[in-house]
This record gives sequence, C-alpha cells and structure tokens, in this order.
Amino acid sequence: QSLVSSSKWLQRYGLKRNKLSLSQILSQIGFQHRKDYVTTLGKPVASRYADGLFPQYKRAQDGSVYNLTAKKELILHFVDCLMGAIELYKQRMEWLTSESRHVFGVIQEQCIVIVLDFGTAAPTEFDLCRDALSMVLVEQVIQIARFNLIRAAQSLMKWQQKCTPVSEHTVKSAVTWLWKLDHMTAVSHTSSAEALLEAMGDEAVSS
Repeated sequence: QSLVSSSKWLQRYGLKRNKLSLSQILSQIGFQHRKDYVTTLGKPVASRYADGLFPQYKRAQDGSVYNLTAKKELILHFVDCLMGAIELYKQRMEWLTSESRHVFGVIQEQCIVIVLDFGTAAPTEFDLCRDALSMVLVEQVIQIARFNLIRAAQSLMKWQQKCTPVSEHTVKSAVTWLWKLDHMTAVSHTSSAEALLEAMGDEAVSS
C-alpha cells in the first residue's frame, strides 16, 4: 500500500520521465539485434554483422539480444541515475514502514470507520493498542475527510453516530474518547461482526 499510487509517485520523482526501466535504458545505450524471416530458408535468421563488434546483452524475459554501443560516460550517467532512484525507493520504504504506517499500512480512503476489538487483552496490551490507535489518528486520520470509531462489545460503543468531518478538534476528541474506554467490557461471540456491520451501514464509508 502507498499514500499515492506507484505511477503517480514515479512521475512525482521523475523516474518515468528519466526512462530508467531496463527496456528504456537498453534502447538508449544500444540497439536490438534483429531477426528477419528468410524465405529461402523458411525461418527467421539473425544478422551476423554485429557479432564480435559490440558487447551484447541478452534479456532473460524474452531472449532478445541488444548490441551495446554506448560510451563509458553514458553508462556511468545511468549508474548515477539508478543509484539515485534506489535511494528514493529506500526513503519511500522507510516512510511506508515507519510510525503508525508500520502497524496500519497507509490509509488512502477519505471516509473510514475504525472498528476496535480488544478482546481479552491484558491491561498493558490494551494501553499499547490505544497508543497505536492514537498515533494513527494523529498522523493519518488527520489528513483524510471523515471518520468514526466503533468498539466491538455486547452493547456497541460508538464515538459518533455517523462519520464526522476531520479537524484538529474532532481528532483530539476521538483520542480523548479512546483513553476513557474501560479496559474490560462485556462481549459476545458476535460482537465483532455486529461492529463491522454497523460500520458498513454508513453509506458514506469507503473503508
């Protein structure tokens, strides 16, 4: 998952524009070794004039062969571009796996309900869950449009009746509500499903 789609992210950082896929690089540093159909032989035959003249690269994907003609300077240029792209991907992965994103992934939808099912968590686990939920509210939910919280229990507990517009005030209110929840509350074997159904009952909800 990602905050923006992969294609948009690639375009944002110029990775598509800089033509750094294998096919794009090969087309810029050489030319494809061609085959043509020879009628008298009744089969495709590859040209032989380039044999031994150029270094060659064979693509594992389709077996196509490229004759490499680029000078060392151009090769080094692509090395620098690729190293820069790798560094961007590393930064992206570090961001995607940091803080609340490490636990919840990246929230992309604009209207969500978070269903809380603490089960029989011990007090320390209960607090850890609330820490993580507080973090996702402050870091990610603050950037979307609408949200709500529902706790799975024998009697469902809802922060709001319907999804509420996001603001600093509503996020702070949700965090306060979260930390006022009792550690243990009566549950039933159907409480989780009922909470999910209740969340899905709000037509505005996308996730």
